[in-house]
Amino acid sequence: MLSFTARGPAFCDGQTRRDFLKIGALAVGGLTLPQLLRAESAGKSTGMSIINIYLPGGPTHLDTFDLKPNAPKEFRGEFLPIATSAAGLDICELMPQLARHGNDFSIIRSVSGMRNEHTPTQSDSGWSQQSLRSIGGRPGLGAVMSKLHGPSCVTESGASPTFVDLTGWTSEGFLGQMHAGFRPTGDGMRNLTLQRGLTAERLSERTSLLEKFDRLRHDVDSSGSMSAMDSFTERALGIVTSGDLARALDLKQESAETLETYGASNRRNRFASQNERFILSRRLIQAGARCVAFAWGSWDTHGQNFRTMRDQLPALDIALAALIDDLKRHDLFDRTIIMMSGEFGRTPRINGGAGRDHWPQAAFFFLAGGGFRHGQAIGATTRNGEAPAERAVPIQHIFHTVYHQLGIDANAVTLTDPNGRPQFLVDERELITELL
Repeated sequence: MLSFTARGPAFCDGQTRRDFLKIGALAVGGLTLPQLLRAESAGKSTGMSIINIYLPGGPTHLDTFDLKPNAPKEFRGEFLPIATSAAGLDICELMPQLARHGNDFSIIRSVSGMRNEHTPTQSDSGWSQQSLRSIGGRPGLGAVMSKLHGPSCVTESGASPTFVDLTGWTSEGFLGQMHAGFRPTGDGMRNLTLQRGLTAERLSERTSLLEKFDRLRHDVDSSGSMSAMDSFTERALGIVTSGDLARALDLKQESAETLETYGASNRRNRFASQNERFILSRRLIQAGARCVAFAWGSWDTHGQNFRTMRDQLPALDIALAALIDDLKRHDLFDRTIIMMSGEFGRTPRINGGAGRDHWPQAAFFFLAGGGFRHGQAIGATTRNGEAPAERAVPIQHIFHTVYHQLGIDANAVTLTDPNGRPQFLVDERELITELL
């Protein structure tokens, strides 16, 4: 049995972010790889994919994408805005690489409806962590895509998981572990290669033998609770035997120049391993994954906010700009949505420790690629950045629009919860027409 446990950074609430998944041929209380891939398909693929980047801890909107240079000193902070390649769209001066891509992204500056919750739930699903918590909570984007499209996607040479979670921050919610993101870390990497001496032919023979045992179990199981090996087993074998996923996760196949472009080549750079996630996300999308999710950095800046921004934003800037360039180079940009967000914004007024505290009244969402209309800032906050002043955009409108672009009609699609009740993907369903 293979077990994967991930711990995220501890924030001011003392909690850590964890994800736990079991895979293995004899997994007790867990799920085998074939079981992870066995689900009905209730959606139609459009070929659009998404990379969901979570900034844990709650990044300040005022020092990233919504600067207020004319606000009083106690609000405006230490950084100046710089112009991007898109007229009228400016961002923090610490992100010059991203600035040259102004026409490739949009910023929603007037996000509303967020809660003061130190969890990734809102960035994953658009819902509060309290919603349906007693039955597992709301499923995130990747889990929804896994449910509607099936947990694996057939490629020309094999199969790839629909949903890959590189850092374990997302939630499958009430959909259950079958639709949790595949986590290719630790033993999970070893699970993608055949054991020494085991060829694809021998694996096929073992599978045939297992099918016979499974048919026997099925015959004696009058309740029907035991599932026979089926086409999803073939997909599981396809993932292993094709090697597509293993190759996608092997950064040795990338040139030193590419690693350098992403800021992932110098091990003395403490962000190098995190920036690798950007490269892996492109490689996984290229290999057939439909949703790749990962967390980056730590943004809980109650103290020394500006020092943290100087430390982290340039590294994020390099990797994010490189991802846009790389997706374009591989003709993937127009059919890959890049979404980036945090838990909430931060207080407009700077506190006594040169920090900013939690502030759900205002926040940003970053969207790039995916065929959206870009080069714009949607909405605006008040002079000091306290709340939306123009074109308030409820967070669920963002997810409704993203689902729409992915080919999922959130007006019609519902998911059945464990109590047998249909649940809409979001309750507030209005498209952000400026993006379409």
